[in-house]
Order: sequence, then C-alpha cells, then structure tokens
Amino acid sequence: MVFATLAAPERRRLARRRRAAPPQPEPEPVSTQRVTVIELGRPLADARQAERWLAQAGEEELGRGLAVLNRTLHAFRLVCADPAIGPVSREAALVARVGYGAGEQVADGLWTEAFELVARAPRRSRARVLAPQARLAAVLGGRERALACEELILRARLDVDHDRPREAALQLLVALDAALAELAVEPRAGELRERLAELDGHRDEVAEIAQAALAGPLSSAQLDALTRTLVRLESALRARAVLNA
Repeated sequence: MVFATLAAPERRRLARRRRAAPPQPEPEPVSTQRVTVIELGRPLADARQAERWLAQAGEEELGRGLAVLNRTLHAFRLVCADPAIGPVSREAALVARVGYGAGEQVADGLWTEAFELVARAPRRSRARVLAPQARLAAVLGGRERALACEELILRARLDVDHDRPREAALQLLVALDAALAELAVEPRAGELRERLAELDGHRDEVAEIAQAALAGPLSSAQLDALTRTLVRLESALRARAVLNA
C-alpha cells in the first residue's frame, strides 16, 4: 500500500488562541488521504493482458482493496491504542479508481491507465428514508431511549463484516446479554416475548462459542451460528423500532 497526503494550504500557527471570524466564512480547504493498494500476487504479463484485466475490473477489485486497507487500519488502531480509528466504507471514498501501471508508477501511487468507479446509491422508498430521521428526533428529544445493546450489536456486526470472528464472538455474547436484559423491561416487551425467548435459546450456544474464541480460531459452523444469532438480534431491534414508531 502507498499512502499519500494531498495537502491543503498550510495554516500558520497564530500566537493568539482566538481570532475574529467573518459573519459568513468561506469553507476551509482540508487535506485528503490517497491510498493505493497494489496487488503483487498476480502480476500482469504485458500491456495487452493489463488492458483486458482493466476492461473487466470493477467493484469486486475495489472491495478487495478496501479489505486490505481496513485490515491495516485495524492493526494501526491496536498498535496506537486509538479507539477513534475506524474502517473506511465504500461510501466514504471521495474517489475510487482501478488501474494498472509499471512498478515505479504504482510505487508512487500512480498508474498507466485507470478509470473511476462511480458508486450508485441504492433506491429506497420515502418511508425508509424518513424512518431513521423520525427515530433520531425521538432519541434526541428524550421520547425514546437508546439502548446499550444497540451499540454493542453494531460493534459485533462490524467484526463479522470485517472478518474478525473471535472478536465478534466475544462482542456478541455481551450484546446478547444486554439485549435480553434491556428489551425485557421495554414498555411493550410483551409484544417481543417470542423474539426474546428465541434469543434466550441461543444464549448458551453463543457463550460456548465465545469461550472457544478465547482459545483460538473458530470453525465455519461456529461463525455461521454467530451470524444467525446476530441477524436475529438485529431483527429484534427493528421490531422494537416499529413498535415505538
């Protein structure tokens, strides 16, 4: 990987800690990061092969590059002990390109030929667009409480999606226990009774998998069981949101 900072004009440090701001300030230029992920495992033999590869390259190749980047960022997060460092999503990329080049070019983050991939936003109904906005207003206004399990489930989902099964197992156990405790005392918990019973039935299995995760890698069957439980947890939260709407 090649990292480069595309810098904005430098802002000089001022002696004063504050300075007057205009009533309508112009947007401040900011620096951006460019990351080039170079695939070395399958070098292209010549220009003709490179052109054929580029003709069919697309989101799949970009996805592999993002996976490499996010594994690196996760390692950097750990060695720096910085919880603020997170993964980069496809939607967060300002520009995404795939291309090919000679060794000296790609070492500098450049290429011989490339094209830009334009992300297409999924089409969503008006109701699905407005629902999160309505719930956000309810949470911020104090009409609905945010649950601890909601944050824990998001963390478990992040670990599953980024191929960290051991972390996902440990995180999911805590998320499941929190969900069982919090959803059971919801004002309309009775309408979630069947879902809670189902989730409680998965608790022992998740606990066993989490214990196994402390000892080493998990099997594909164990990961499948974790994913199924996570999906059911996410479904229970969506049901709660509908009840509270």
